[in-house]
Amino acid sequence: MTEPTPSPYSKIAQLSTVVFVAKWLFMSLIVGVLAGSASAFFLVSLNWVTDWRESHQWIIWLLPLGGFIVGATYHYFGQEVVKGNNQLIEEFHNPKQIIPLKMAPLVLFGTLVTHFFGGSAGREGTAVQMGGAIADQFSKLFKLSPHDRRIILVIGISAGFASVFGTPLAGTVFALEVLIVGRMRYKALLPSLLTALIADYTCHAWDVAHTHYVIPYVPTLHADTLLWSILAGILFGLTALAFSKTVHFWGTFFKSKIAYPPLRPVLGGVVIAVAVWALGTTKYIGLGIPTIVASFQQELPAYDFLLKLLFTTFTLGAGFKGGEVTPLFFIGAALGNALSIFIPLPMALLAGMGFVAVFSGATNTPIACTLMGIELFGADCGVFVGLACVVAFLFSGHSGIYSSQVVEGSKH
Repeated sequence: MTEPTPSPYSKIAQLSTVVFVAKWLFMSLIVGVLAGSASAFFLVSLNWVTDWRESHQWIIWLLPLGGFIVGATYHYFGQEVVKGNNQLIEEFHNPKQIIPLKMAPLVLFGTLVTHFFGGSAGREGTAVQMGGAIADQFSKLFKLSPHDRRIILVIGISAGFASVFGTPLAGTVFALEVLIVGRMRYKALLPSLLTALIADYTCHAWDVAHTHYVIPYVPTLHADTLLWSILAGILFGLTALAFSKTVHFWGTFFKSKIAYPPLRPVLGGVVIAVAVWALGTTKYIGLGIPTIVASFQQELPAYDFLLKLLFTTFTLGAGFKGGEVTPLFFIGAALGNALSIFIPLPMALLAGMGFVAVFSGATNTPIACTLMGIELFGADCGVFVGLACVVAFLFSGHSGIYSSQVVEGSKH
């Protein structure tokens, strides 16, 4: 029996694969180092402004001034980049022009000012926008084709996400999953993974640490724990839906009532400063990391998640800058903590499930959020985390915090 003659096309295919890997390894190295370094600088700066604000809480009364600074900066210098994350998604689907590089310093400045004066915002949006803006500059430099430009936008998103949270696997998939709900572009999988790993390594190389969370006990999955997990996932999904609807409501409200954009965060700043004074605590502004950590360890007031939801949606809707994801972590972890009152699952496990599930529902990225849960909390809780993320995704509706996100078909 004669051996089949090898096809010359197989050798050509292998050669093209080598070229593809070499090309994107080179691009990933550049984007990963630059985006990872930008995230490291951002995280160090964010820690500094947070510590300074907490040591000088009188600065919160100047939040209206901070709001005017942010609003005026974007109104007069940042009209081309004011859409933020949505602009990256729009350019992926309908390429028009290279993302202006000034998106990176503007969102960095706006986020730091927001946190310095006491707004309630996150950091993911900032890192993703910096990564996307930096990456897209190489589209013009290397004269990339429209197809390759889509990949470069993907790796910019993955670099920013992975480095700011220390979760390269989640960053890899988030960049693929967030663009089109229901379909991922696997051609960008290897470049996205390479860039996420390099960006995360770069951030750590700058000696920037990330917060660690511990789930000390994970029960065995049985019929009862399965059903309780589904119930928790439903509540997490409905909370994500409420967050998305509320942030869009406040955005529309401020735009309809105040024509001059720089005045919107001024009014928002007045309301937030008075609210912080009335409550007598700063736990609902900024990132809220101490409360997130505490939700894994001790019982918290049952209303914590609701107040953080209101503070964050109002802050972002008024025109302050920053991401939504870390506040979503706060909301989900605090809600999971509260659910432990009547759901017979360990408090830390519920906090971890909520941490990623509310994020999953709000961004329509259940696979990335499942991987994030495994990277942050360990593989033992993977089944519970995955179940919560998928159920929350199904119950959060077809909209999310990114209005430009494309949904292909129904979720169910």
